Amino acid sequence: MSISILKTGPLATIQDLGRYDGAQWGVPLAGVMDIPASLIGNLLVGNSPELATLEITLGGFSARFECDTVIALTGAVAPATLDKQPIGCWRNVPVRAGQKLKIDFAPAGARIYLSVSGGVDVPMVLGARATDLAGHFGGLNGRALKAGDVVPLGQLTGPAPDAQVRAPERGDVLRVLPATEWSAFSPAAQQALLTEPWRVTPDANRMGANLAGPVLELGQPLDLSSHAVQPGVLQVPPSGHPILLLPDAQTTGGYPKIAQVIRADLWRTGQFRPGDTMRFVEVTLEQALAALAEQRRWLAQLENQLKWRV
Repeated sequence: MSISILKTGPLATIQDLGRYDGAQWGVPLAGVMDIPASLIGNLLVGNSPELATLEITLGGFSARFECDTVIALTGAVAPATLDKQPIGCWRNVPVRAGQKLKIDFAPAGARIYLSVSGGVDVPMVLGARATDLAGHFGGLNGRALKAGDVVPLGQLTGPAPDAQVRAPERGDVLRVLPATEWSAFSPAAQQALLTEPWRVTPDANRMGANLAGPVLELGQPLDLSSHAVQPGVLQVPPSGHPILLLPDAQTTGGYPKIAQVIRADLWRTGQFRPGDTMRFVEVTLEQALAALAEQRRWLAQLENQLKWRV
């Protein structure tokens, strides 16, 4: 049971929920950049949430299925066909052996998830199947997928009922909490972060996104030792242009941190593409926790609606 890769587009990797226990050893989180999209994709095809999917950046992907299965496309909504017949996103679709899937480039959003019944069956490395591109491990031989690859699949879960989910809206706002060095930045820098638009530059990948906007200056010189960082942190290097850290980011850094994207909004960071503009809004810790609880309730409701068994 497998998928034969015909074309990958800019980047396609095998990802799951990531390596949450590796930071103490300097191992990045990795994993999918849009967790709700991956979770819902797995639900749509009858998988447990931790199973691996294919993360496809922007689109331009095609593959042939070597077995009967069920698939779902979630994340960025892209035109897609199965044997040249249009199929929808955010729903499950039965597939027959020999059929070819083509995913065109998404008009908006950055990452598309291809979930397949049984999940992508590659070896676990350090507790996950996620591809760590910098470390060259996980996924398929620790690298991005390429044409000619054969991706193994797990056992088909069973026949799925027709199901569809409404795609959540990304919007352009990311809610943030002040980070450790917030007070070290000048009042003008604090105001600029929260009032000015920030554009994702072409210098963006799974490690982080450089943002273009006003220069954020410290109120006074600050010399920091390397310290722990995590996805969602906004680091500010000497240039004054912030860097938004993403799942493949290093686990330590020495730049001052001005803000942290709240956990409920981390999925949105994975759907911004170069040229997109984002805005930051400060919230309280209580509001951040309430947003996370609301997101978890929404996902639990979907799970109850979509859960099916053989």
